[in-house]
Amino acid sequence: MKIKNLTAILLVSIALFSIIAPSVRAAATLTKEDFLKDSFSKTVDFFDYVRTYAANNNITVPPAAQNYHAYLYTNYINTSGLHLFYAGLDNVTFGNEAALRIPMQSFIMHYKTNERTRDVILASTFLMLLAFNETGNSIHPDSPDMNDTLWASFSLGFDLSAFNAILPFLNSKTETFPLTHSDDNLQWSWGMKYINLTALWWQTWINPADPRYEHNQPAAITVYDELTFTYNLTIDPTAHTATLTENHIIGRMRNLLWGLFHFNSTGTYIGNLKTSSDTIYDFIQKNQIKMSIVNFQTSILADRETYSQTPTGQNVTNTETAISDTSIDTYADDGEKISEANFGTKKTYNLFNYTADPTETDYTTYNATARTAKAAGYAGNAGLFSYHTGLMKVLPLVVVHMFPGLYMRALATITNMSRANYFYVIAYPTYSGYRVEHDPTLTVYLTTETPTPDILNPQKLGGILVVGIIAIVIIIAATLVLRRRKPKQTSPQPPAPPQAPQPPTS
Repeated sequence: MKIKNLTAILLVSIALFSIIAPSVRAAATLTKEDFLKDSFSKTVDFFDYVRTYAANNNITVPPAAQNYHAYLYTNYINTSGLHLFYAGLDNVTFGNEAALRIPMQSFIMHYKTNERTRDVILASTFLMLLAFNETGNSIHPDSPDMNDTLWASFSLGFDLSAFNAILPFLNSKTETFPLTHSDDNLQWSWGMKYINLTALWWQTWINPADPRYEHNQPAAITVYDELTFTYNLTIDPTAHTATLTENHIIGRMRNLLWGLFHFNSTGTYIGNLKTSSDTIYDFIQKNQIKMSIVNFQTSILADRETYSQTPTGQNVTNTETAISDTSIDTYADDGEKISEANFGTKKTYNLFNYTADPTETDYTTYNATARTAKAAGYAGNAGLFSYHTGLMKVLPLVVVHMFPGLYMRALATITNMSRANYFYVIAYPTYSGYRVEHDPTLTVYLTTETPTPDILNPQKLGGILVVGIIAIVIIIAATLVLRRRKPKQTSPQPPAPPQAPQPPTS
């Protein structure tokens, strides 16, 4: 069902958004000296850092970073031979406009392999939520595939509290969980929660031969309680491993705009007129709408290619392979194992039935499904992810300062989503719009070192430039928002890829 009135609602939202004065924020400054420490945690205006970095290295400032501000919650860990940089986007502001929140999460690890002490960069990105409805021609039961009806989420969080009477459900905020660690620096935890989020859902097709989305209008608008990411890092010097557990919480949906109808927990409405007692949860269950998340992961070595497979040797790069009961192992092309993403250790998720228990204290456990996906179905979507693929061309600026020998490989690999080691989709077949909790794990195999005191150490400069990738994330966010504000086109047009940057001279 196409929903023309949703476009009007969205335009009203953006119009209101554009006239609200931004709130004053206190942002810390990000400097290169920060990355000489064993750790730091701060919220920064990352666009300020991008402008300063560009000026110092004779690089043209990207257009999206020239006059805007982007506030990120950042955490950095540099211990036992592991550099890990995490960033979660809080909000972006445009000139005199109000804050816009878009959930974006990314982390990068830099370490040396355990056997041959090679430099590795491992990047992992949360791409999106993907809702799906299975058809009679479904290829993979309980998992979104190209024969299903799919809706990709583009989440927005407007702070429209001043217009509460008009749009009461478009007021979002974020909450950060502080970076903490054990006395021996081997246990770390942190996180971020997006509260009261509004999501636009675009019908999407992921056939690798014809990836696209319905760019004219969203199929639905929803509001859900939260989208939360919490991380727990455990370093084992004896086993030479670092294990990162990433917990996803998808909060329950509270509002759904579908055509003329507004669904919530009390019934179905047209305007203020209640037309049915069917709740949002009844609607989602009757229409068998299910939920999933999409991530992708890339690994780079200085002198070797990498490949990823299951423990039984089944290739998972650009394939559709079931991985619910197993792991994905990534190797150097000479057989050295460098990482493992284990899905079998936590193949279940918790579902909190709000209808049966409004307190959301009791839950039922169900089996999640996990599989890899063909990259072209996502990376080849010129409309939906055009700015991801285009603006990531500047990503090698991260690597050229981190390890110069990786620059050309990064240019050909990290900058191109289609060359990721693998895309993976985790699906939650029993859903109905309720709260979901799940936590898969990632393990890297590294040369561990004895943690050192928190001092300025020139040998720790290896992790300094991982921040560059976050500039890409912010530019993507800002450009996507600006794109939504332009008049619709007759067909989606990908942006011209930016020219590959040359390594800075200093």
